[in-house]
Amino acid sequence: MSLRNFLLIIILIISLVSCAEKKEKISLITEDSLEMQMIEAYNEGIKEFNKGDVFFAAKKFNEVELLFPQSIWAPRSILMAAYAFYSDLYFNDAIIELERFIEKYKNHPDTDYAYYLLAICHYNLIVDEKKDLGEINKSKYYFTLLIKDFPNTDFAEDATFKLELIEEILASKELYLANYYLQREKWIPAMNRYKKIVNEYDTTIYIEEALYRLVELNYKLGLVKEARKYTILLGYNYKSSEWYERSYKILNVNYKKPKLKKDLKKQKSLLKRLEKLFK
Repeated sequence: MSLRNFLLIIILIISLVSCAEKKEKISLITEDSLEMQMIEAYNEGIKEFNKGDVFFAAKKFNEVELLFPQSIWAPRSILMAAYAFYSDLYFNDAIIELERFIEKYKNHPDTDYAYYLLAICHYNLIVDEKKDLGEINKSKYYFTLLIKDFPNTDFAEDATFKLELIEEILASKELYLANYYLQREKWIPAMNRYKKIVNEYDTTIYIEEALYRLVELNYKLGLVKEARKYTILLGYNYKSSEWYERSYKILNVNYKKPKLKKDLKKQKSLLKRLEKLFK
C-alpha cells in the first residue's frame, strides 16, 4: 500500500468518526432545543395574545404542537389558539382548531370545553335565522352533545339555556316561511309550517300565533271542527292572549269585546265609599 493511499484511508476514518460524533451532538442539542423552543413559543404566544395580536399568538401556539406533539402542552396550545381566534371574533378559524383538537385528543380532560367553544362559535355565526340554518343546526348538535355526554358541568347548564334560544330561532324561521306561504295563498304549505311550530316548538313565543293561524286557515278551508279544536287549545293555554280573542271572533261572528267603562265606574264608586269610611 502506498503512503498516499494510507493517508487517504486515515483521513476518511477520521472524517467518519468526526461526523458520527457531530451527528450525536446535534441530536442531543436538538432535543434540548426543542423543549426550550416549545416553552419559549408557548410563552411568546401568551405574550402576543395579551397584546392583542391573535394571529401571531395562534401561530406560536401551533409551533408548540409541531415542536413537541406528544407533550401535555400540545393539546393545550391548540385550545389556546382556538380561544385566541374566538376572542377576536374569528369564529371560523377557531372552529378549525377545535375540530382538530377533538379529532386528535378525544379523551382529553378539556374535551367538554372544546365542544362548548365549538358550539358557541357556530352559535355566534348565526346572523339571519332565514339563511344560517347550517350554523343553527351545528350549534344545536354540539349543545345537545354537551348535555348528553357532560351533564354535570357548567357548560351543560349554559348549553340548556342556549338550546332554548335556538328553539326560538328555529320557530321564528318556521313562522316566517308559514306567513310567506299564507300571503301567497298557499294554504297547505302554510298550514304544515304552523303545525310544525305547534308540534315541535310549543314552548316558544310563536306558538300562540301558529295556533291562531291554524284556526284561521281551517275555517277558511271549511274545516270548522278542526278550527274549533285549535281555538279550544289556544283558549285553554293562552286565554288572555290577543290571538285567542281573534280566533274566538272567527268562530263567533257576533262576538264583541266586553266594555270596561261600566266596570271602571263601579270601581270608582267603591273607592269613594271606602274613602268615606276613613274620614
